[in-house]
Amino acid sequence: MSSTRTASGKTSGKNGTWRNWGGNVSARPTREVTPASVDELAEAVRRAAEDGLPVKAVGTGHSFTSIAATDGVLIRPQLLTGIRGIDRAAMTVTVEAGTPLKRLNLALAREGLSLTNMGDIMEQTVSGATSTGTHGTGRDSASIAAQIRGLEMVTADGSVLTCSERENPDVFAAARIGLGALGVVTALTLAVEPVFLLTAREEPMRFDRVLAGFEELWAENEHFEFYWFPHTGGTHTKRNNRSAGPGQPVGRLRGWFEDEFLSNGVFQAANWVGRAAPAAVPAIARISSRALSARTYTDTPYKVFTSPRRVRFLEMEYAIPREAVVPALRELRAMVDRSRLRISFPVEVRTAPADDITLSTASGRDSAYIAVHMVRGTPYQAYFTAAERIFTAHEGRPHWGKIHTRDAEYFSRVYPRFGEFTALRDRLDPDRLFRNDYLRRVLGP
Repeated sequence: MSSTRTASGKTSGKNGTWRNWGGNVSARPTREVTPASVDELAEAVRRAAEDGLPVKAVGTGHSFTSIAATDGVLIRPQLLTGIRGIDRAAMTVTVEAGTPLKRLNLALAREGLSLTNMGDIMEQTVSGATSTGTHGTGRDSASIAAQIRGLEMVTADGSVLTCSERENPDVFAAARIGLGALGVVTALTLAVEPVFLLTAREEPMRFDRVLAGFEELWAENEHFEFYWFPHTGGTHTKRNNRSAGPGQPVGRLRGWFEDEFLSNGVFQAANWVGRAAPAAVPAIARISSRALSARTYTDTPYKVFTSPRRVRFLEMEYAIPREAVVPALRELRAMVDRSRLRISFPVEVRTAPADDITLSTASGRDSAYIAVHMVRGTPYQAYFTAAERIFTAHEGRPHWGKIHTRDAEYFSRVYPRFGEFTALRDRLDPDRLFRNDYLRRVLGP
């Protein structure tokens, strides 16, 4: 059986096996299709329906859930890439769904434009990132999906549907984070603005100090986040704010040393040691929490928001009401301290303002995100299960692309507009062409 190795490390081929980036999800599709146009994609959807096969589109596989897995027709959008057009009057860009965020950011920068906010990696496709609710951190600016101003997708009958706040607004409200359940996204129109500079201030800070001053740190900074190192009282904080300049990027040597050598190379080696000798993890964590020093730099947004992530891991992330983040973090620390768990990966904390997207994790409420990680190849279930109990006690909403155990009954309680989404799905895909086991669990049969 022939197969190819993709850039993101997944093996695939004709009737071969697809695997996600984290290595915890695999699937054997009946066939794969790589359409070169919207018409070809629509034809692939119609043919799948005729053959009685489910359809899923997959980007770079950065989701840790099986949201993109299928034993039917796997749509690969890597030929649906590039910018369709830029509207400088409306300050929007229309981009093909399979465009990697990295390529989009570079293209926008060349045009003197930028997204307002983004997540901390840019390997995903634009449609994969938005469909699962990928976000960064922001006091006033929300997820990538919240920056969508228009959307085009192929629905279950093979037709092309466009939506915006004015055109099919009920579809627009849901499809910006559509989970692949409403159709295959083919293009997105995103709000952009003139490129600007961000000054990043990174520094270590004691865990208790961060929690005591969390509201102040959130209020005083456009973008605030921090990493807590379990088994320690240390964190590493990052504050990003707009700057009049001039630009002062991180020097090439220092950037390589801190972002590649320490944050990826040494961190990977430390996790290997921790996996082989779990008793050494607390000592490794104390060293890791002190490894990164304070630094300040000013650069274009995507260079400040994003970082290379070369250490493979598994992740669970929950959005909870922002006012609950401090007690939830205290509970998480107490749980780790009284357990026999050995956690070598830092906990990431970010925020987002309320938005109006039906199944956004920040829908209708200001939110804080707590993400727990384990390096790939180490047991994660006990840690994630204990963390999930804490998050769900605070009415947490799990990231759609990260590990969780919640189901439709739970989501119907924590998403007031959950019924709107499932009703729209009944209308657009009554025969469940875009079904898979994950959607059956989280949306219901």
